[in-house]
Amino acid sequence: MMRSMFSGVSGLRAHQTKMDVIANNIANVNTVAFKSSRVTFQEVLSQTIRGSSAPDSVSGRGGTNPMQVGLGVSIASIDVIHNRGGLQRTDNLTDMAIDGEGFFIVKSPNSDLYRFTRAGNFGLDKFGNLVTADGFYVLGWQKRKEGSVTEFDTEEPVEPLNIYEDSHNNNKREIPAKATTFTKFAGNLDAGYFSRVGSEALFPYGGGSDQGNYSYQEIISRISGEEVFKVPYTIYDKLGREYSVTINFVKNLVDNVTDPDNPTTQWFWYINDESVPDEQKTGAPAQGVITFNEEGRLIKVEPVSLLQPDKGFASDIKVVPLSDYGTDDFYVTLDFSGLTQYRSKSTVVATDSDGYASGKLVTINIGPDGVIMGIYNNGQKQALGMVALAYFENPAGLEKLGSNLYAESINSGQFTKGIKPGTEAVGKISSGMLEMSNVDLSYEFTEMITTQRGFQANSRIITTSDEMLQELVNLKR
Repeated sequence: MMRSMFSGVSGLRAHQTKMDVIANNIANVNTVAFKSSRVTFQEVLSQTIRGSSAPDSVSGRGGTNPMQVGLGVSIASIDVIHNRGGLQRTDNLTDMAIDGEGFFIVKSPNSDLYRFTRAGNFGLDKFGNLVTADGFYVLGWQKRKEGSVTEFDTEEPVEPLNIYEDSHNNNKREIPAKATTFTKFAGNLDAGYFSRVGSEALFPYGGGSDQGNYSYQEIISRISGEEVFKVPYTIYDKLGREYSVTINFVKNLVDNVTDPDNPTTQWFWYINDESVPDEQKTGAPAQGVITFNEEGRLIKVEPVSLLQPDKGFASDIKVVPLSDYGTDDFYVTLDFSGLTQYRSKSTVVATDSDGYASGKLVTINIGPDGVIMGIYNNGQKQALGMVALAYFENPAGLEKLGSNLYAESINSGQFTKGIKPGTEAVGKISSGMLEMSNVDLSYEFTEMITTQRGFQANSRIITTSDEMLQELVNLKR
């Protein structure tokens, strides 16, 4: 009789524990990246009343099964379900979610122990550290690969990420100016473009060179402003001072007929002091010639760049700043490889240039690869760091620490190094988003109902056993 009562007690305890887990799941239905848990039961050791026996061929008696009485129920496991929750858009710059496997790596400022989390509701402290809601440092890489300005050395140990400064760059809030070394032009020069017909534009019969071309000075002396296609662009010296420059394109009035089988067309380009403000005059004019074949393809640029001869279709200009500017002369390579000549409107623009003024950090964005990119008010971008992820063979073996944190255990696998997001077994980063709780309320409420009924049924075992004991006591009367 006593066995039934204690079986009922074990049932009450087991169902109470299950109810505690269900309640915790429901309480955390809106907790960032919360992972729900489940409880499974197992039978307590049974008491054997009679063992089993084998069939007896001599007596003809059949075999018998064992007779056992169960002694109740106990908790078999409380498992953490690491199914990924849905993603919620927040548009907060420092919020991150992992689209796949993996954990963010964090560390307390006062400890060297690594902790792990799926909750990416991060922020910046006043020193620029990327931190969790509880002030734990988010870890990643800030040291770049040797010779690279964009790639980080992911073989290095992870370290706290700082957006403002670190041991490799003591001021990431400002980006220094960079002198322009090249400008690339792209677009079309109109093949049907003709200089204005008039007395000022007519050349004397037999003038020019043997090939029918005229010198730069002759061409410039005979054109008017409406006959020049102008392309403004900007260059910078190493102090970030801006120079507004205009490159002028003038089509040669006479086609090159040296080789009738391969006719070509030439355009003169020039930059003179009239295109530069007085306070930014660079000195002597720069000039050259670009040549197209009859198909409109660029085939030659003169003079050829000495700074970047491998470019093929590029020329150099020398910039001579005023003496009181405090900076040296510098050269800029003009890359014309993107030019064509077809019978359509001239649309040449400067598409690329490597120079810029100094700039201040205005915002950041985080890419799928975990790279934190700083965006500056001069239009430039700079990689400030890379978020690292950890991977465990058995994430269910991690130990919950509270505050959305986990610690490794002997059954989870050991953390050995950070992994670049989107590589190996870990997922990519979704910035401006958070992972939601994976709690399924419909499932939890169903479990709560069955748990409640299980608890009620076990309580009836105790009351019924008590009534039976009461009847036994009453036999003495």
